[in-house]
Amino acid sequence: MRERLNCLEEFKALQETCIKARENEKRKVLVCCGTGCAAGGNLKVYEELQNQMALHGEAFEVTLNLTECAGEAVGIKKSGCHGFCEMGPLVRIEPEGWLYTKVRVDDVKEIVETSLIGGEFVERLGYHQNGELYKRQEDIPFYKKQTRRVLEHCGHIDAESIEEYLSIGGYSALVKALFEMSGEEVIQEVTDSGLRGRGGAGFPTGKKWAQVAAHKEEPVKYIVCNGDEGDPGAFMDRSCMEGDPHKILEGMIIAGVATGSTEGYIYVRAEYPLAVSRLSIAIQQAEELGLIGDNILGSGRNFHMHINRGAGAFVCGEGSAMTASIEGNRGMPRTKPPRSVDKGLFEKPTCLNNVETFANVPDIIKKGAAWFRSVGTEGSPGTKAFALTGNVVNTGLIEVPMGTTLREVVYDIGGGIKNGKKFKAVQIGGPSGGCLTEEHLDLPMDFDSLKKVGAIIGSGGLVVMDEDSCMVNIAQFFMNFICEESCGKCTPCREGTTRMNEILTRITQGNGHMSDIDELKSLGKMIQTSSLCGLGKTAPNPVLSTLQNFEEEYVEHIRDKRCHCGTCKALAQYIITDACRGCTLCARNCPVNAITGAPRQKHVIDTTKCIKCGTCKANCRFGAIKEG
Repeated sequence: MRERLNCLEEFKALQETCIKARENEKRKVLVCCGTGCAAGGNLKVYEELQNQMALHGEAFEVTLNLTECAGEAVGIKKSGCHGFCEMGPLVRIEPEGWLYTKVRVDDVKEIVETSLIGGEFVERLGYHQNGELYKRQEDIPFYKKQTRRVLEHCGHIDAESIEEYLSIGGYSALVKALFEMSGEEVIQEVTDSGLRGRGGAGFPTGKKWAQVAAHKEEPVKYIVCNGDEGDPGAFMDRSCMEGDPHKILEGMIIAGVATGSTEGYIYVRAEYPLAVSRLSIAIQQAEELGLIGDNILGSGRNFHMHINRGAGAFVCGEGSAMTASIEGNRGMPRTKPPRSVDKGLFEKPTCLNNVETFANVPDIIKKGAAWFRSVGTEGSPGTKAFALTGNVVNTGLIEVPMGTTLREVVYDIGGGIKNGKKFKAVQIGGPSGGCLTEEHLDLPMDFDSLKKVGAIIGSGGLVVMDEDSCMVNIAQFFMNFICEESCGKCTPCREGTTRMNEILTRITQGNGHMSDIDELKSLGKMIQTSSLCGLGKTAPNPVLSTLQNFEEEYVEHIRDKRCHCGTCKALAQYIITDACRGCTLCARNCPVNAITGAPRQKHVIDTTKCIKCGTCKANCRFGAIKEG
């Protein structure tokens, strides 16, 4: 149990102790225990590191707790996500900054003996690209092109230790907001920074805070953090919550101080058990020290924190649906006005921002608005975290200045398209986003530029697609997701998305009509203009953007009954080429006898009989059967 801090002087003394303890650590072993690396076996790597370091106890002192570090110890820590998910499980050695990739339990003994005792780098575990070995994490091209601010400490600190957070200046921004600034000055600093909501809409954060603060007559106001990250392929907020939970808490408490709010709620989907666990630990630690609760550090300010676990409904990412869910009601949006800043949670003024937005606040208060605006664009200052996934060489969690081009992300950071294939498109912003193509590769990725081409940043999902990706199938995938996640409250979304999904399914099965293209466009525009909430209004984006950029693929599916990518199996066509040697293996294995031909002569597939099962292609030893 930690001793409660009752005044500013006690806080400063503890922080100084933590800073000195961190400086005393001769070397640190940071084992990535984010969800991705944990799934890859890094928890066993962590346990084996403990065992091996204990066996070599005479070589160095080992500490698992920062405050226990009295001398030149080696600290072993469970960190959050390092970001380079493609190369996990990951282990980082400090102070050298070495990064070991794809680490297995069998590698641990060598790491301990060669690196921790011998001080040498294990080259086979380093990152290799184009014949070059990269020892230091910061030198790897994937990291070198990034500007990590929100993610600065993810992977570099023990995510379950408040002492670690204090040792890197944690909660100093809260102290500044409590003792050196008024609420109005805090809001003005956030306003001057130009910080816009990182959850998708990009609403000015300072303006929202000012609207909540203006309700001075209200005895109770709320701060709500949206951690309900439901976009397929997105894991930015999850990684922040797992890797640096105190940063989010500090941002929320500062928001409470600025707006006069005394209660905070973090809404996290239950599918993020590690995030829930680490947030719970962080809240308990902050409460023990008196950084959350009544009379924080003797300032007279109160702030209490709660965690709500969502049941996985995508619609609860919408503000009014989220507050309804926290209240114990069914998560469904309501009409606006009134907006949440006037009547939100429990009918009280509510400041609702997402995880990444709150995580930006401590640095803005500590370093100032000008520092925050030093990167990014005029209309979209700061950085943005993206989950880079799909057909790209380096997948993972990245953070870049607003205004960075898609080309820089895909090729400089992502390493280009897998297997040397051609870039085709990127789905940005998840189901609510849009499709960017080759002509958009040099488009700055910021709120205003993307809006002009019919796309949004959304929460920050980036799904890269290569030349073999079927855009009709992609549109159908996202529309099917939207249909399942629609709350059903308003007719345009409930019925309109269902009709769109039916049409898309029919097209991918080879039963489409040319009139379906106009029908999809008409339905999409109707849903956009008449749906109740943001989910419905943006639901048609994947379909409309793929129609805008790849209408010829829709025509191919409908008129030619063909999917040249081979993704839509109902439209697949199997052709025997001149490479056929007449071995008869395909004919003997065809379940419907659709293949004929004499031995040692080219065979033929009867397309009227073919059920497109692919057995022939799987059994051909000469690669003579092509799918197209």
